Amino acid sequence: MSKVIDYYLSLVSPWSYLGSGRLAEIAQRHRAEVRVMPMNLGEVFPRTGGLPLPKRAPERQAYRLAELKRWSAHLGVPINLQPAYFPAPEITAACMVIAAGEGGGQPLALAQAFGRAVWEQERNIAEVGTCEAIAEETGHHAVDLLAKALDPAVRRRYAEQTEAAVARGVFGAPSYIYNDELFWGQDRLDFLDRALGA
Repeated sequence: MSKVIDYYLSLVSPWSYLGSGRLAEIAQRHRAEVRVMPMNLGEVFPRTGGLPLPKRAPERQAYRLAELKRWSAHLGVPINLQPAYFPAPEITAACMVIAAGEGGGQPLALAQAFGRAVWEQERNIAEVGTCEAIAEETGHHAVDLLAKALDPAVRRRYAEQTEAAVARGVFGAPSYIYNDELFWGQDRLDFLDRALGA
């Protein structure tokens, strides 16, 4: 495939969750490769002018919920606006996605499943057992994938991807980079679609 999309995401981002299905469809239609790049938003935000959710003004927090509800209805994607396990530390899950990508697995399908676990299924992706179950559900060998994810080298790649995201101008999730052009937010997928078809 000559078309490559670098997909920077947080697995616990509701916007990554809402847009993941559309991204997969767009990539398939254009025969584009998606390189799934989990990043640590907790490090990206303070370096790029963003605020974590609890520190945002009440008005912004309220509008976020309204927009999530609108987009959920618009896309026909179910979402629990107040999930039981949000935010959840995602480093193990993120490293499993990285390991899946490096080991010939299905990193996009795995990332999508982690998103559904948080925003639809009330599952805690901070728990190793939950991560293993989700890996198995997406066709991965959970024990092997977890072992790779716990390798310090994979943890370093997670940190390196976070650094690379900031260096490339990423400031939020999801972000898509195609031909060095940044598209931020699942609501910019139409523009990515057009760029891929140009």
